[in-house]
Amino acid sequence: MVSILKLIMDNMDLKIKCYSVFFIIFFVCNLSFSQARKIVTQKAPEPAYKNASLPTEERVKDLLERMTVEEKVYQLCAARFGEGDEVFITSGKYSKEFIRKQMSQHGIGHISMPTTDMFAEDAAKTTNEIQQIAIKETRLGIPTIINDEALHGCKGKGSTSFPQSIALSCTWDLQLMGEIADAIVKETFNRGVRQVLSPVLDLARDPRHGRVEETYGEDPFLASRFGVEYIKGVQQNNVVCTPKHFLANFVADGGRDAGNIALSERELKEVHLVPYKAAITEARAGSIMAAYNELDGVPCSANPWLLKALLRKEWGFKGFVVSDWSGVVGNVIYHHTAKDNNEAAINCSSAGMDVELPRLKCFVNLVQLIKEGKINETSIDENVKPVLRMKFDFGLFDHPFVDTANSFKMKDAFRKLALKAAEESIVLLKNSHHVLPITAKNIAVIGPNADILQLGGYSAKGVKGNTPLQSIKQLLGKTSNITYSKGCNLTGDDKSGFSEAITVAKKSDVCVLVVGGAYGITGGETQDRVDLNLMGVQEDLINAISALGKPVIVVLIDGRPVTMKNWINRVDGIVQMFFGGEEGGNALAEILAGNINPSGKLTITFPRDIGQVPMYLQHRPYGREGSIVEYPEISKTAQNLNGVGRYYPLFPFGYGLSYTDYKYDSIELKKYEFHTNEDVHLSINISNKGKMDGYEIVQVYLSPLGCRIAQSTHQLKAFQRVFIPKGESKKVEFTLHPEDFSFLNEKLQPENGLGEFDLFVGTNCLEGVTKKISIR
Repeated sequence: MVSILKLIMDNMDLKIKCYSVFFIIFFVCNLSFSQARKIVTQKAPEPAYKNASLPTEERVKDLLERMTVEEKVYQLCAARFGEGDEVFITSGKYSKEFIRKQMSQHGIGHISMPTTDMFAEDAAKTTNEIQQIAIKETRLGIPTIINDEALHGCKGKGSTSFPQSIALSCTWDLQLMGEIADAIVKETFNRGVRQVLSPVLDLARDPRHGRVEETYGEDPFLASRFGVEYIKGVQQNNVVCTPKHFLANFVADGGRDAGNIALSERELKEVHLVPYKAAITEARAGSIMAAYNELDGVPCSANPWLLKALLRKEWGFKGFVVSDWSGVVGNVIYHHTAKDNNEAAINCSSAGMDVELPRLKCFVNLVQLIKEGKINETSIDENVKPVLRMKFDFGLFDHPFVDTANSFKMKDAFRKLALKAAEESIVLLKNSHHVLPITAKNIAVIGPNADILQLGGYSAKGVKGNTPLQSIKQLLGKTSNITYSKGCNLTGDDKSGFSEAITVAKKSDVCVLVVGGAYGITGGETQDRVDLNLMGVQEDLINAISALGKPVIVVLIDGRPVTMKNWINRVDGIVQMFFGGEEGGNALAEILAGNINPSGKLTITFPRDIGQVPMYLQHRPYGREGSIVEYPEISKTAQNLNGVGRYYPLFPFGYGLSYTDYKYDSIELKKYEFHTNEDVHLSINISNKGKMDGYEIVQVYLSPLGCRIAQSTHQLKAFQRVFIPKGESKKVEFTLHPEDFSFLNEKLQPENGLGEFDLFVGTNCLEGVTKKISIR
């Protein structure tokens, strides 16, 4: 090119040459400037962590390498809006400036329940504002995880309230549990909540514990099945599930909450860890909550065996561990295992606790502790990785916002689902003289729970629904005369209402006494019991009404079993409705009227007397025969109790009556000897001998007869909810797998079971048919 330019220049006069040189210089300079401007204004390549097409681990690695110490630590922290607002009081509306101040320059990993007291539309707008600030106004744009409770429905204001967990388990309906979980998470997600602090996988081993209602009952297998369905149903909608309370928070001596648990590793692994292991290895829960209590003196929140060796190494957990509310500072003020908040932060984070909830208290100090060399930054990296991993895996980086125009309004559909769940959860405990269904023309509805909508703990505000009285009037009032009297309160010794209640009862043909308890009054979080009798003068009311000689039906609305020895023989019918959600009143009326055939079965044992508790089916055999002086019939009838010895309940695990009668034929097996690697296929014919269609819950239990490690008797291994029309029979089939016969050996490792086993199939754990098989 230089040669061409020279040739042109040689053939031009001087003036033209000058103009030409100027033009060429201008052209070259302008071209160079344009190229330089393009280089300067060219968009910088997108960071790898923002590339949704890359594998999660690559995105985590890239983001972690870009983060400052402060940014890392704040990912392990949570903000809680409102001073002194810890557990029972929730939150209100906040300005963008307030949110911006909370997020700070480092961002924040989590925000604890900022929209619980908002209806869905306002909640969606607020959470979008929070995410907008997190993504647009912090250096790296890391979205925050907004959490809330969703035990039996989203706790956000106005959300659908399904039956409480103990009630849901009494349906024994896993498909229904999955549908409810899907409904819960749709309401949750569309409020902008991306983590639910649910489900509760503690076992109900002592009904005196205040939070029994939050459990799926006493059995580890049943709880594991409900937990898996809940978690899968929620997480398929990109919301992180946090099962709790890891571990054994509800089983301290005397049913006292959060006490030290001095159980062997065998007992933990064979019983209390079962639902949690299923939650992690089957349902792949994205998070888990460490419990308040200690395990053999070591707080769960700072327990490396629990949170690292077992959870991560043995089970392969990839998610993040959160503390229970103020559980980290609890190491200082309750356990006294740390001298101050700094030491608590080091102990908990080093042990595998990844996130402190609900607010900035201890973990925020890790920034300074790292700078002082009291904890390594690489240790903190191990806490941060799972938090970031879940934010990528659950779509927070790529889809952080919710559609405020679609705050998800399917309330009618969800209400129908809540009604179905409530109907299936109600358990008929007694029905002498066929007092139910009610056909009387004059019905007295009496009792302190008759005209109250009881939802149980962790329920949303703004929930609307009929009380039992309202529903009975709407349904049975079409053909019957309904009168009402409260009679007494749930607690206290005031009997001034007895006179009116007796007057109302005298004019009736049948009396429906609606009694029981209420969350926050007769039980609930931090409210354990020393007794299981109905509180106040409720039992006196039952006895006063039953003394009139009228047919009496007691409806128990509560979150726990109650003892009944003072009145059970004086009443004709007993209906158990664990807190039934917003449609509980309507479901109860349908059951009482006979429009619905009750099908619920107990998932927790009802003791005869407080002195029997804790009392649950799955216990190891006693070393010799025994009896109870108050119940001399036990020693005489022990063999008739299917070998469960001193398990002598008022109502056993799996119990529940129907308005029809089912007959169980013998168990059918193609053979009776099996190899250790074989499945065992069995079937049984069940006939409906009554006059009403119904659902029967068929239960399969296994009793090892010769294992060298003593095993619990009557281990629940399978169940089915089966519809059987009146006058018809149905063949119900089950398959048990080799792992169902296994046990933990001397090294606490699974080993195939050998020897003889009793297969028991029944309508509850004590009534059914048995076949003996052997595994070789």
